[in-house]
Amino acid sequence: MRLGIFAKTFPGTDPAAVLATVKQAGYETTQFNLACAGLPSMPDVVPADAVAAIRAAARSSGVSLAALSGTYNMAHPDKAARDDGLRRLGVVIETAAALDIPLVTLCTGSRNAADQWAYHSDNADPSAWSDMAAAMEKALALAGNAGVDLGIEPEQANIVTSAGDAMRLIGDMGSKHLKIVLDPANLFEHATPEEARTIVAAAIDEAAGHIAMAHAKDRFADGRFATSGQGVVDFPDFVARLKGVGFDGALVTHGLSADEAPGVAIFLRRLL
Repeated sequence: MRLGIFAKTFPGTDPAAVLATVKQAGYETTQFNLACAGLPSMPDVVPADAVAAIRAAARSSGVSLAALSGTYNMAHPDKAARDDGLRRLGVVIETAAALDIPLVTLCTGSRNAADQWAYHSDNADPSAWSDMAAAMEKALALAGNAGVDLGIEPEQANIVTSAGDAMRLIGDMGSKHLKIVLDPANLFEHATPEEARTIVAAAIDEAAGHIAMAHAKDRFADGRFATSGQGVVDFPDFVARLKGVGFDGALVTHGLSADEAPGVAIFLRRLL
């Protein structure tokens, strides 16, 4: 496994400076965000000089680009908003292809129009799944043409909440380009360490063979998110189980401050 971090953990809009900081903090790969190049995360266009700057930054820093963020609300209640997000996702997918980034990460969305990461009671309505799946089908067509994979992450506030949901969507789509991003802290809201370990283990078993990236975020027993190693997630068990199912991709941490990043790198590196 390669150890990585969200590039957006570190401030700045110069890719060379941001990726140099990623390296200095102890990471070898990153999930990049176009905001780190002074652009919107989901832009209308990515200038050629921005692509060149990102490519040069990866080369000079020695930090590989494991994924590119392409999140928008794929289940937004307004079709116009979904269509606009899909258009911008097309730009991100093209950029990933130009930079040889293998994975674009997605958000399966929420019926909450104000926040794609916030729960809404209508998320369980079949129409929410249908709208998300229709957007996903179009996104996968774009990804297939570009030779890029798309990664969906089970999140409690989103349409896809579990490894089971993710596998259902992969089955529905029938595309080799749809993969899973597995974050143990997003598989539950409230759990004891024992309960969390059981939930995470079951998800890894169910998603085995379809995991393109693992995230390393933690959660306290009361539901608040935590820095890796500070909550109820059993990271030694998590990493061991990922290895057990043959996963050898990037383990990418996020949800931490820049100051915490070097310590988390030491903690996670010991497990790898």
